[in-house]
Amino acid sequence: MTALDPSARISASPPRRRGGKVAAYVALTKPRIIELLLVTTVPVMFLAHKGIPSLWLIVATLVGGSLSAGAANTFNCVYDRDIDAEMHRTSNRPMVTGEITPRAGLAFGVALTVASTVWLALTVNLLSAGLSLGAIVMYAVGYTMILKRRTAQNIVWGGAAGCMPVLIGWSAVANSLSWSAFVLFLVIFFWTPPHYWPLSMKFKDDYAAAHVPMLPVVEEFVVVARQIVAYSWAMVVASLALVWVNPMGWVYLLTALVTGGLFVTEAHRLLRAARAGAGPAVLKPMRLFHFSITYVGILFLGVAVDPLLYLPLFHR
Repeated sequence: MTALDPSARISASPPRRRGGKVAAYVALTKPRIIELLLVTTVPVMFLAHKGIPSLWLIVATLVGGSLSAGAANTFNCVYDRDIDAEMHRTSNRPMVTGEITPRAGLAFGVALTVASTVWLALTVNLLSAGLSLGAIVMYAVGYTMILKRRTAQNIVWGGAAGCMPVLIGWSAVANSLSWSAFVLFLVIFFWTPPHYWPLSMKFKDDYAAAHVPMLPVVEEFVVVARQIVAYSWAMVVASLALVWVNPMGWVYLLTALVTGGLFVTEAHRLLRAARAGAGPAVLKPMRLFHFSITYVGILFLGVAVDPLLYLPLFHR
């Protein structure tokens, strides 16, 4: 039995997931990741509209975005079934347990891709549909097939696919893109490494066993922590740049300053612990991982609320 033969781990009678086949297919789409992606979509729509867009447009965009993200995640599960079988935290995924065959999973991913692209084209606009399709290709091919197994910087460049909901949300309202959308794209781009690398530190042994060259696998923790700090500061700078690119008010500025300050403080705590030679138990990298989710939620809540309660920083 080899790491590239996940079928060898599958029993003749695959374990049944509560909810049956439907639940197994839903699990392929990684719903928790989809939720995180959609958190950034709606606030950007509010900002682009300078208020509340139509409920139908919001629903149509969220449905299309969910189908799109589900397609990308499904392709990831199909292609990565060998390394998922080697990692404890992913060993219960439907492709590993045998609940869904690779052919069925691939067909499901294709169906979601077609559905998301057609849906967005018909109910939102062609630009949003094109961006959605591009995000699927970036994640399924660029990250999953090319970068993930070849470079320790995989999550940096592959994570760009996770920034696309920001552009999709903006284009859904404006049918165009602007510098404000690209600044928010950069916020998520710089946020992704300090969000994901702490998780990789926690599960370093899993990634090493699966021969995935995540940065914490190939570098010492202190090197990883330095890069986390650097990306954290870049993220905060990008978040503050939005104040000058778009006429933001005090609500967003204070939100960005407070949450950004807490984020870099936690990143520096991790670096100090790493410099002291602390192991994962003392480093507690998951503190930053969990806070990073809180950070992006609160920051983008500020993006949504600011145009509704616009308190200008100064008159232009």
